[in-house]
Amino acid sequence: MRPGQAAGAATGAAAADGAPGLAEPERRVGGRWIALIALANLGLYLGYLGPISVLLPNQIQAIAGPAHKVAVLGWVTGIGAAVAMVANPVAGALSDRTASRFGRRRPWIVCGALAGAAALVLLAGQHALAGVLIGWCLAQAGLNAMQASLTASVPDQVPVPQRGAVSGWIGLPQSVGVLLAVVLVTDVVSGNGGYVLIAACVLACALPFALTAPDVRLPRAGRPPFDWRAFARSFWLSPRRYPDFAWAWLTRFAVNLGNAMTLLYLLYFLRDRLHYSRLFPGHKAEDGLVVLILLYLGGVVITAVAGGVLSDRTGRRKLPVMVAGLVMAVAAMLLALWPSWPAAMAAAAIMGLGYGVYLSVDAALVTQVLPSAAGRAKDLGIINIANSGPQVLAPAIAAPLVSRLGGYPALYLSVAGITVLGSLFVQRIRSVP
Repeated sequence: MRPGQAAGAATGAAAADGAPGLAEPERRVGGRWIALIALANLGLYLGYLGPISVLLPNQIQAIAGPAHKVAVLGWVTGIGAAVAMVANPVAGALSDRTASRFGRRRPWIVCGALAGAAALVLLAGQHALAGVLIGWCLAQAGLNAMQASLTASVPDQVPVPQRGAVSGWIGLPQSVGVLLAVVLVTDVVSGNGGYVLIAACVLACALPFALTAPDVRLPRAGRPPFDWRAFARSFWLSPRRYPDFAWAWLTRFAVNLGNAMTLLYLLYFLRDRLHYSRLFPGHKAEDGLVVLILLYLGGVVITAVAGGVLSDRTGRRKLPVMVAGLVMAVAAMLLALWPSWPAAMAAAAIMGLGYGVYLSVDAALVTQVLPSAAGRAKDLGIINIANSGPQVLAPAIAAPLVSRLGGYPALYLSVAGITVLGSLFVQRIRSVP
């Protein structure tokens, strides 16, 4: 292990206290384990991205009408993300305390997948905004409970020198999920029936890992007595005491805010700004979205695993994350300054190249700045607020930009600025090279 990696690992293990299963793992995981957790993550992101990319925008447009679709979509996704911000760390903290004979993570992955799938099926039958909002909030709660334990499985099982490569393989399904989700809900099944298909995919992908992969068991004697006040206080991690954790959180928040602002209105951008159906008569904006996702996915596939492997070999995490953010900012600038179909295709490919590196290396970096081995899932749940929090803030920023303050050029210029800011934050981390 390189010196920088050792420092990060030591930080992450600071609170292990010799408890069984809490020490930093040293044995490398095999290909089967990586394949199964990648499959589980594919199911997770199908559950997130199928609704956000196509199903929710179309369902809300049918209910609210074209005049109100932008604002209503922002409210529904924003409130759902607020639920995610609470569900992820709370489920993670409870997972850290779970002393089941089935393990700490397995029960939460299984129950989260079942709850999330049930909520997606519920969404399929909704024809009023209240029902859509309730269904999406329930789906977010279940899927985030699943995500908390899936994410914690990496520092539980994977040694630091392997985490970049493993994070690359795990990150690929996030991008594959965008394409597969759009194809499933536009070409395989149409209308709200897509929710049912996505729900089935969540279960089919999550259960093989949850039911067959090894899990760390927490002895009941190793679980501290439960105290509500101590439990609530555990969710506050002082930036002064854990500055690297705070900077890692801010880095992820800024980059994901830019991504959320881009993705939220991408379908409307193709319909209303590029007028895709006029450019290509007989084709819908959803068809153009599939093309952009293919180009984006190609970039991610090229760089995700390769970037993680290179980061593992060099021991460097911060520089790849910074460069990845700057590359993504260039893509946003293309959409802002040259709003045309060729520029959109170029931006999608460039965005994919940058985001592939970011996915793998930032995920590995975060696991090296965790304050406590005993609270990995809870701490990663707090980190995951930097994934869901931008979904709350993105509509509040993006909707007025699109509707009143300059339209899509203003939106994508803002995305570029926010992403550059995130690239600079990562340089403040000290314990990881």
